[in-house]
Amino acid sequence: MGSLDSNPATFDAFAADAEGFQPLNADDVRSYLHKSVDFIYDYYKSVESMPVLPSVEPGYLSRLLQSAPPSAAAPFDIAMKEIRDAVVPGMTHWASPNFFAFFPATNSAAAIAGELIASAMNTVGFTWQANPAATEMEVLALDWLAQLLRLPKSFMMNRTTAGARGTGGGVILGTTSEAMLVTLVAARDAALRRMGSNGVAGINRLTVYAADQTHSTFFKACRLAGFDPSNIRSIPTGADTDYGLDPTRLLEVMQADVDAGLVPTYICATVGTTSSNAVDPVGAVADVAALFSAWVHVDAAYAGSACICPEFRHHLDGVERVDSISMSPHKWLMTCLDCTCLWVRDAHRLTDSLETNPEYLKNDVTDSGAVTDLKDMQVGVGRRFRGLKLWMVMRTYGATKLQEHIRSDVAMAKMFEESVRADDRFEVVVPRNFALVCFRIRPHDGMTEEAAEAVNRELMERLNRTGKAYLAHTVIGGKFVLRFAVGSSLQEERHVRSAWDLITKKTTEIMSREM
Repeated sequence: MGSLDSNPATFDAFAADAEGFQPLNADDVRSYLHKSVDFIYDYYKSVESMPVLPSVEPGYLSRLLQSAPPSAAAPFDIAMKEIRDAVVPGMTHWASPNFFAFFPATNSAAAIAGELIASAMNTVGFTWQANPAATEMEVLALDWLAQLLRLPKSFMMNRTTAGARGTGGGVILGTTSEAMLVTLVAARDAALRRMGSNGVAGINRLTVYAADQTHSTFFKACRLAGFDPSNIRSIPTGADTDYGLDPTRLLEVMQADVDAGLVPTYICATVGTTSSNAVDPVGAVADVAALFSAWVHVDAAYAGSACICPEFRHHLDGVERVDSISMSPHKWLMTCLDCTCLWVRDAHRLTDSLETNPEYLKNDVTDSGAVTDLKDMQVGVGRRFRGLKLWMVMRTYGATKLQEHIRSDVAMAKMFEESVRADDRFEVVVPRNFALVCFRIRPHDGMTEEAAEAVNRELMERLNRTGKAYLAHTVIGGKFVLRFAVGSSLQEERHVRSAWDLITKKTTEIMSREM
């Protein structure tokens, strides 16, 4: 990072301004941002050569940086030098093309620019009046993405083909957890109203459902929304459905709850589970839910991005019959954290539960009903200008480039999968969906599952210690499995091939020891 190598100015040169403290002095803004942009440029140029996982110990940073807050001002260059010397060596580099763990956290030049501009404007668009452009940019960006996903018009931001207001709507939140929480609250309140319950008196009768492969944040959100933990159903899945939710089993569990005097309230269907990228059958789940008037939410946080490609859109078939859907462009659609898009078929069901209307936020535009204030579709009131970076990504790259990005990642994952299948020391544990390959060293010589876990865990740890690749694991059907997730924004085919070469080398070392 050559731009940061120059010696910082001395403290004596950092004289107090005669006019007093000016944190937004235009010249300082320009200077600081230029240096920050140089840092970012150098970071992206060099991140490939950095160890993906840092070799630091807990508490390392407090030993490198002063423990007490400074009382005196310091040159900006001092802070930048400390970032380079202390922070960067402790980073797990999600931007590295050698990062294959979890799911990707994608980024792009357009997203970074949009985030920078939004941060500089620092708007708080809780109502339309508080910032018309921020609200309408979010509406526009969500409409655009809904069209790329071919979502039904009923989800599209209070619009119909005639330009009149409809019932649907959307909002950009920070995470999938928030999308689950707000829809759970809306479903909870709707179910209580149907029961004629006074307040939340009947909440202990409400039940919610998801496959056992559903992200753990769902079960956390259920507890936050007040559902009785004993009424949260985690439905077992298996290899017979490729670990997707079985609608027949779902129907049986829901009917049993009704027979026991309980009220089925909410089902979370996932398109692209975290462990294995399993896909729950959206249409079939919606059909079962309709029998009980239960809310259906589709969590497409990761794989929803792939559905902008026609060849993957079938995974959302039946979405016109669900109540809400969310996906996170910060995972696979080149839009930096944080950006989770939530669409609902009836925005009023959300705002009825989440609306706040203090006197100091009342205004004529809101009172007219011409707009939906986005504060009323989220937990808090304050909100960032997230719509700008999402719009910037779609406006800059267009559908064609975004589809090219998805298809390239899928092709690299398919190439990796073929390499795994061609080496009889390994096995692909579940069919590949999208750009995730779940594999392991195949049990051999009468190896127990416990021994298979040990050898695969050792492989993962050896790989990660090299700093040349980073993989994570999961457990599927009782098997310890390595996850190889393609999708880092800087990844190319050569990085995938190098990772495979490293995997085979370390596997050979392990097996040579066993002989």
